Amino acid sequence: MIPNKKIIITIVLIGFSIKIFGQDTLLITFDDAVKIALKESYTIKLFKSNQQSMQHYFSFYKATFKPRLDLNLFAPAWSESVTEIQQADTLPVYNSIGSMQVGGNLKFTYTLPTGGNLAFTSYSYREYISTAFSGMNYKKLNTNDVYNRFVISLEQPLFTKNRLKEDLKEAELQYEKSNCIYTRAQMDIIYNVSFGFYNLYRASMEKDIANEKMKNSEESFRIAKLKYETGNIPEGDLLIAEITKAQNKTKYSEVCSILDREKDNFKQLIGLEIDRNITIVTDLRYDIYKIDLNTAINQGLLNRLELSEAQFDIELQKIQTDRAKREGRIQGKISAYYDLTGVSTLNKGSLSELYNSSIDNIKVRPPNRSIVFSIAIPISDWGRSKSLYRRENCRLEERKLVLENTKNTIIKEIRDIVRTVEESRSRLNIYEKNKEVSAKSYKISQLRFSNGELTSQQLAVEQERLSQVQLEYLNAYITYQMALADLKRKTMWDFQNYRSYIAPLE
Repeated sequence: MIPNKKIIITIVLIGFSIKIFGQDTLLITFDDAVKIALKESYTIKLFKSNQQSMQHYFSFYKATFKPRLDLNLFAPAWSESVTEIQQADTLPVYNSIGSMQVGGNLKFTYTLPTGGNLAFTSYSYREYISTAFSGMNYKKLNTNDVYNRFVISLEQPLFTKNRLKEDLKEAELQYEKSNCIYTRAQMDIIYNVSFGFYNLYRASMEKDIANEKMKNSEESFRIAKLKYETGNIPEGDLLIAEITKAQNKTKYSEVCSILDREKDNFKQLIGLEIDRNITIVTDLRYDIYKIDLNTAINQGLLNRLELSEAQFDIELQKIQTDRAKREGRIQGKISAYYDLTGVSTLNKGSLSELYNSSIDNIKVRPPNRSIVFSIAIPISDWGRSKSLYRRENCRLEERKLVLENTKNTIIKEIRDIVRTVEESRSRLNIYEKNKEVSAKSYKISQLRFSNGELTSQQLAVEQERLSQVQLEYLNAYITYQMALADLKRKTMWDFQNYRSYIAPLE
C-alpha cells in the first residue's frame, strides 16, 4: 500500500523580506535565498515542468473515459486514374476514371466502462465520377450522386484486462511519482542553497578577515616607520613590515575576486539576474538542540520520498509484468454495426434535390448489419511470451531489491549524519573558545610591539595565527550548519520544532 502524503514541503520562513540597500543592492538572508530559489531557480522550474507534464499525462488518460466528437471534412477529395478492365476472349482495356468527393463525416464516440466503445457516425458527401471508355473512343459517362450513411457501431475487447483502466492507473502512478520527485527536489534545492549561501558567506568573511589583516599590517607598518625614524628598530624590521603590508594588500585583492565569483555562482543557483548586486546577511549564532538517533531513523523511514518512489516503481512494474503475462493468453473481440445508407438516384439536379433523393433511398434500401466475434488463440510462439514475462518478472524482483536497499541506505545515511552533527558541534565549541583566546592574545601582542618587546616579524606571525583561527572557526561554523541542513534533508524532520516537513493528507 502506497502511503498518501501531501506533496508540499512545509517550510517555515520567519521574517521573509528582501531588503534593498542603496540604489540596487539586495540584502539577502538565508530564508530570502531559499524563498527565491524555490520560485525562480532553473532547477525548480525544470522539476515543476516535469511535474506538470505528468499531471497533463494523467489528465489525458482520465479524459479517455469521456465522450468524444470528431468532424472530418474532405473538400474536395479529387483523383484520376487508369483502371484495367479484363474482357472475355480478348485483351483488357484501360479506362480512365476520375472522381471528386465533397463532404465529410461526424463521429460521436462513447467510451464504455468495460473498455470498449460505442460510436454513432454520420457520413454525407457528394460524389462526381467520370469514366472515359477506351473501347468507345474515350466516350465519357458521368455520375453525380449524393451519399448519406448513418452507422451505429460497437467494439469490445474480451478475455483481457480493461486496457483503459490499466493505462489510467499507470498514468496516476507516474503522476504521483513525479510529485515525490518534485518534493524531494525542493529539499535538495534548500540544501544546495545552504551550501551556496555558506560558501558565499565564507568568501565574504574571508574578505573581512583579509581586510582586517591588511589594516593591521598598515598600522604595524606605520608604527614601525615611526620607531625606525626614532632609531628604535633596525631598517630590516621596517622592510619586513612593508613587505607584510604589500602581501596582505595582494591577498585582499584576491579574496575580493573570489567573493565576486561566488556571488555570480550563487545568483545563478537561486535564479537572480547575474548583473544584480547582492549582499548576504547573517550572523554566527547557531542553534543547539537534542537529536535522538531513533527518532531520526524512524522519521527518515517514514518521510523519505525515495521509499515512495521505489514503491511506485514496483507498482508500475507489476503493470508491465501483467501485460507481458497476457501476451500468451487468449484474446477476443466483438465488433458490430448497423447502418442505413442512401444514394441519390436522380444523377442530376441541385444539391437539395440530390440530398432529398438519397434520404428517400434510405427508406427503401434495406439496412446493413454486421457482427463479428473473433478469438485469437496462441498455440505456440516457441517461448517468446514466456521469456518476455520472465524478463518483466525479474525486473519486478529488482524493484523490490531496490526498495529494501534504499531502506538500508537511508538508515546508514542518517546514522552517519547524526554522528557528523555531533562531531561538528563539538568542534565548533572548541574553535569558538580558541577564537576568543586568539583575539585577546593578538591585542596583547600589539601592545608588546608598541613597547618594543616584539619585532615586526613576530607580530606578523601573531597576526597570521589570528587570521588562521578565525578561518578555522568560520569553517567549523559552516560545517555545522551544513550538517544540520543535511540532517533535515535526510530525515525530513524538524528537530527544532519537532515536526515533519511533509504534512500528511487530512
